Amino acid sequence: MTREDLAQQIQRIEPVDERERFSIEKTLDRLTWPGNPFSENENEHHVTSSAFVISSRGVILHLHRRLGIWVQPGGHVDEGESPEEACVRETKEETGLDGRHLVPAQLFHVDVHPGPRGHTHYDLRYVLLAAPIDPQPPEDESPDVFWFDFDAAPERAVPDLAAALRKLATFAASFGVTD
Repeated sequence: MTREDLAQQIQRIEPVDERERFSIEKTLDRLTWPGNPFSENENEHHVTSSAFVISSRGVILHLHRRLGIWVQPGGHVDEGESPEEACVRETKEETGLDGRHLVPAQLFHVDVHPGPRGHTHYDLRYVLLAAPIDPQPPEDESPDVFWFDFDAAPERAVPDLAAALRKLATFAASFGVTD
């Protein structure tokens, strides 16, 4: 995927609120900077990838083991990996679930927020489908990973996710995924 392809995907997102509108603008700008936008070592501002994992049971959230907040699985994009691949890998690593992209892959939401060590994350948030089975996170990940129905998820998640999760409920219903 080229930067231009990614920029086009981002431009197609209808922002759910002013925060996302700002995040889209900042992420599009970040893609114009020299160097690898995904590298966490080249620059303190890097693009990350995460997933809203959905099934008939709702959406997956996990209690982030370092931050202590309920969020979707995600993280850094490894060298040679696309953001679409990264969110699938991160989902498996953090939840034990095998997520799969809709066809075509759905870049659903963008958020810019502080990361650890003074970094800024430009998070690309995709929608993944998974079997409605219990998560089985590995021992080195947070054991607190659960399905939340689409009404409860915005109440449990970090407040910045609430608008996106409400939009996700409508999106999931349009694909016949309901809890």
